Amino acid sequence: MTADQNGDGADRAPLQQEENAMSKLGQVVESVENYNRFVLDQVKRARTDQKFGRDLLGRWNDTKAKIPVTRTPTGLSLPRLALPEIDEPGEIARFIFGEGLPGEFPYLNAAYREMYLEPIREIESFEKNGEKTGKKIPQPEEPTRLFSGLMLAEDTNERFHYLTRHQRTHRLSTAFDGPTLYGLDSDADGVFGKIGEGGVAIDTVEDMVRLYDGFDLGSPNFSASMTISGPAPMIMAMYIAAAKRRFGPKVVPKLRGTVQADIFKEVQAQNETIFPIEPSLRFLTDMVEFTTREMPRWYPISISGYHIGEAGSTPVQQAAYTLSNGFAYAEMFAARGIPVDQFGPRLSFFLDCGLDAEYIALSRVSRRIWAIGMREVFGAGPRAQLCKLHTQTSGRSLIAAEFKNNLTRTATELILSYMNATNSCHSNSADEPFTTPSEEWIRLAAHGQAILLEESGIFKHTMNMLSGSPGMKAVERAVEAAILEEFREIERLGGVLSAVEERYQRSQIQNAAHRYEQQIYDGTRPIIGLNKYRDGDDDAPEVKLARTPRAKQQLQVDRVRKFKKKNAEKAKRALDELAAVAERGKNVFPALLEAAEVCSLGQITGRLQEVVGRFRPMV
Repeated sequence: MTADQNGDGADRAPLQQEENAMSKLGQVVESVENYNRFVLDQVKRARTDQKFGRDLLGRWNDTKAKIPVTRTPTGLSLPRLALPEIDEPGEIARFIFGEGLPGEFPYLNAAYREMYLEPIREIESFEKNGEKTGKKIPQPEEPTRLFSGLMLAEDTNERFHYLTRHQRTHRLSTAFDGPTLYGLDSDADGVFGKIGEGGVAIDTVEDMVRLYDGFDLGSPNFSASMTISGPAPMIMAMYIAAAKRRFGPKVVPKLRGTVQADIFKEVQAQNETIFPIEPSLRFLTDMVEFTTREMPRWYPISISGYHIGEAGSTPVQQAAYTLSNGFAYAEMFAARGIPVDQFGPRLSFFLDCGLDAEYIALSRVSRRIWAIGMREVFGAGPRAQLCKLHTQTSGRSLIAAEFKNNLTRTATELILSYMNATNSCHSNSADEPFTTPSEEWIRLAAHGQAILLEESGIFKHTMNMLSGSPGMKAVERAVEAAILEEFREIERLGGVLSAVEERYQRSQIQNAAHRYEQQIYDGTRPIIGLNKYRDGDDDAPEVKLARTPRAKQQLQVDRVRKFKKKNAEKAKRALDELAAVAERGKNVFPALLEAAEVCSLGQITGRLQEVVGRFRPMV
């Protein structure tokens, strides 16, 4: 497709510039509405301008003719890309400009041209010789991301190695325990019983070295994702320090992965932040500024709707708050002077996928809105227009009653996630209502993705296999309209930060959570095995709980105390320098990198809190 076909040329939808009267989010609403009118104009033009219509039809036919053909194991020939069977210029214009081919603006169908597909095999040689060719067929990167975090660093490391035994690419996502999420050390008062519970305890760079021991952190086949926001800059600095200890300073530009670091969703849904909002956003921007410059393969923020969804939001609220938070971050980073085409490609997103009808198209619509807003409002180029998305199946949908049904729930959510062309995915384990997943259930969760992507033929032969049904299109239209309405309300309140201060997002999430529970209680939301088709057995199943032994918790306390004693003098100097930089208003991240070598997480958090204060949770 040419530039004007995918909407990047002279026919692009104009944005009415009202910089003084309208915030960036208001401009996003207007840009999406303008773009929708632009699409309708192109449909009309294709039907009235014969030359334009003929050109579109010719290019459409040329595109279809160039689509490779693949063959299933049963011998069925299929196109590598499925396109609608249309030959009317207006409908072709509606598809090209309104949806775009996979990998083309506005990216409704996919961020990239090919995702999940098997490599094209040498079919002719297959048929002539009756055997595989000697050529090595390149294997695509698996979209499966494996999530773990339990007890101490070495325990999680052992689980990581277990999970990746059959993976070509190692995409690890790490859960941290409560003290770590709040920037506390394991020897802090009142946290002993929480050490290693619900996630891994990380206090020092030495713990970070243990956590990823045996993995090549600089390899293109390795990426690390860290699910932490409040102390994200400190944890990120520790990760860099650990990588340098193992592989030397030259590894830093090669590091690949993401750290969550999403402050807005914390104050909207979770409260796991440690500094007041403005200093938190400043430290985040400091980290983004450094990593954008020094670490071209790293995503320094994962703008997270998952926790908004888990806190009780509706699917539309989840997408609307996530996208509006993303646009607010983009505005903040641009104000720091970071070029949009530098930070834009390094933004990533994280959404929930549940069982409601909205999830048929929620991620597709989010990708389209993000692309239009970034291009029209922020002037972003193609790479910065991409909404690169990680999806996790819904934890809230997992039910303790007859918990084996959770396998079916998660499998359904996986299909919806891949229908939406997610870039990576994590599948929850059926036993999560009770405990940190056991090896048995986490293996079944990972195999669920392998069965869908490798054993079934739903996604591995053809792009767009399940896209574009009338029902999906109806959901797309309804979801987009509802998201834009949420944007208008946030705009009316003065933008994302003002809405946060008014507790708008938080109150809406709480109201939605109450309605959700009420619907379960009164039966309007059927939950199989809980309020419908129960077998009458209320006995809790026998599930082995994952708990951290007291001896391990004491070991972690002893380790952090030994680290502090060993580095006491160096830590004092590093903390003094960090505080001085923070007080001067300079970028604190280089000083954090120095402090991470000799200071514990709690020492760094405590010293910065002396400078900028503590976060007061929103109730």
